[in-house]
Amino acid sequence: MNYWEIFKKGIFEMNPIFRLALSLCPALAVTSTVFNAFGMGICVTAVITANNIVVSLIKNLVNPKVRVPVFITSIATIVTLTILVLEAYAPSIYKELGLYLELVVVFAIILARAEVFAMKNGVIPSAIDGLGMGAGFALAMVFIGAVRELFGTGMLLSGTSMALQVFPETYNGPMIMILAPGAFLVIGLMIGMFNVIGEYQDKQAALKAKAASQLTGQRSEAV
Repeated sequence: MNYWEIFKKGIFEMNPIFRLALSLCPALAVTSTVFNAFGMGICVTAVITANNIVVSLIKNLVNPKVRVPVFITSIATIVTLTILVLEAYAPSIYKELGLYLELVVVFAIILARAEVFAMKNGVIPSAIDGLGMGAGFALAMVFIGAVRELFGTGMLLSGTSMALQVFPETYNGPMIMILAPGAFLVIGLMIGMFNVIGEYQDKQAALKAKAASQLTGQRSEAV
């Protein structure tokens, strides 16, 4: 099994936000700044990876009829532990994300990977799948946060010790970028771009397959 192929699917081919359009709630609610987006991305990556590992370990012990309640219980337990860790060791992230951390329990992407992948594969592939999907989610969140914060305020990482003033201090960005409609705008444009790139890659793959098939046919005729 090619672990790199499993991992990279979550980055582009099956990106949770830009390709699958799952878990859009945090993409709208907590991407007003890069700091918040990065914090949520890391939390979701940790939860989805840990849950995939747990589901892979117990998959043979769970009755298929009750698998969804078991998955939800596992996710809720991991999220609770994550919240407690953040509250103790990263109170600034905990304070900023607040209620949205508890909503991680019902993020569709976490339950989907448990059902589609972890229930059918071993621990290591499941962990890598979780890391890949989490990385794709985190990168998408950070990108959305960076665009919204940059064009909305002219800064990056505002409110932190690493705040960077990119545009002049006189810059007065459009208010829509730091509101939910700005997130819709960025996500919509990125989904469109990802779809265009995906279609181009599919066409290229089809052309390569056709060329290989014709070459094989010519060799057969020559023999």
